[in-house]
Formats: sequence, C-alpha cells, structure tokens
Amino acid sequence: MKKLFLAATLAFAGFSAAQASEAKSKSNPIEIVTTVQDSVTKTPVKLEDLPEGIKTTLASEPYKAWTATAAFLVKDEKAKKEWYQIDVKKEQETGSIKLDKDGKPVE
Repeated sequence: MKKLFLAATLAFAGFSAAQASEAKSKSNPIEIVTTVQDSVTKTPVKLEDLPEGIKTTLASEPYKAWTATAAFLVKDEKAKKEWYQIDVKKEQETGSIKLDKDGKPVE
C-alpha cells in the first residue's frame, strides 16, 4: 500500500515545478490557484464538492484509514482525460490518490 501512495506521489512531483497562474474572485476572498503544465491543468476542489463516487471510494477499504487533506481536478487536454487527485494523510505518512469521477483508480 505504501508503494502505491509513494508511486502516486512521485508521479505528481512534476506538478510542483509548474508555473502557476492565479485567479482571484471579487466576491470570494479565497485565492484560487490553477497549475498548468503543458496541456495539463490542476484546479483545487473542495472536499465536500467531490463526486459521490469518490466519496464512497474514500470511505471504503483501503482508503478509509487515510484522511483526505486536499483535492484537485486534473485535466489533460492533449490526452482528453480528466481525474481527481486527492491528497491524503495517515499519521505522519502522506500520499496522493488518482480517481475518476466514479471513484475508480486511474493509472
């Protein structure tokens, strides 16, 4: 299980070096940051706004032992793919999970 989370974390390490553009809403003081790398965009999503399929998956084994800390909608325009990246934490361990809108793991 640790290998799965480590692999997912390493897969997204490249996103940390991407340039970020900021969009600020006048009616909402919360800052929204969208990261763009080539044809891939990563937009923050509130945990409570995740699709029901993802919430169900996160509440099931083996994910229920982990706590979701952040979520992002990732869109790859070139490959025409879309998935959610959910950052998770369990005690001192952290990781990321990639799920489609139905809660199925994405490779």
